[in-house]
Amino acid sequence: MHHSSKTDPAGDIRNYYAALYRAWGPQHWWPAETQFEVIAGAYLTQNTSWMNVQRALANLRRANLLSLEGIRAVKVSRLQRLIRPSGYFRQKARRLKTFVSFLDRQYDGSLDKLFAQPTEKLREELLSLNGVGPETADSILLYAGNHPVFVVDAYTRRILDRHEIVSEKTDYEEIRQLFQVALEPIADKQERGPAEVREPLESGIHGAAHPPSAMSTAHRTAWAQVYNEMHGLIVGVGKNYCRKAKPSCEGCPLQKFLPGK
Repeated sequence: MHHSSKTDPAGDIRNYYAALYRAWGPQHWWPAETQFEVIAGAYLTQNTSWMNVQRALANLRRANLLSLEGIRAVKVSRLQRLIRPSGYFRQKARRLKTFVSFLDRQYDGSLDKLFAQPTEKLREELLSLNGVGPETADSILLYAGNHPVFVVDAYTRRILDRHEIVSEKTDYEEIRQLFQVALEPIADKQERGPAEVREPLESGIHGAAHPPSAMSTAHRTAWAQVYNEMHGLIVGVGKNYCRKAKPSCEGCPLQKFLPGK
């Protein structure tokens, strides 16, 4: 009986982490070569699929504009055309411009200065920008800045809901805190000695794994690393098994934890 106790959601989440990591190994999420590419991706991925984001990023890269300097200099109309594949392109073009002018105004255009700020202060500043909600802010903090915040997305909510840990309607902050508390002991252990890195056991599906990129292999604290892995693993479950319309639980490493199993 693997029936989740419901009285220990943090314990459940630790068990899920262990099962997924054992099955799939490191995910190398988020795929990007630079901090700015992560930030652009976090904006562009709002309300669209990652495939569309990759098209928009490829357009910017080809035009040699995938940088702070590039976004600062490009005309809004041209930026809109280039990021069109990601949808809501007028809004997103404006939001990218807003981010760059915020950085120029507050931090002399320096991402190093930005990310040197304390997490809570920085999070509030990001949330005050046009078009930045908690998921976008936390993606920027965790993946571009290596700040230890857990990113909650639609996959996370769906999995927690179907496993009856918390309802899909639960407040973002509540879910974020739940994961941070749950994963802390794992991060503590890794702080003392790094986990062995191994190849995934199964052939075929490896979750959401990407080839290592400059950003996914950058040095980060044990906390940021564990939050990063867990998010990548959850994306893997959501994309491959826990789909919105037709979940296919067969073969999912979390199947054994389903209520009633």
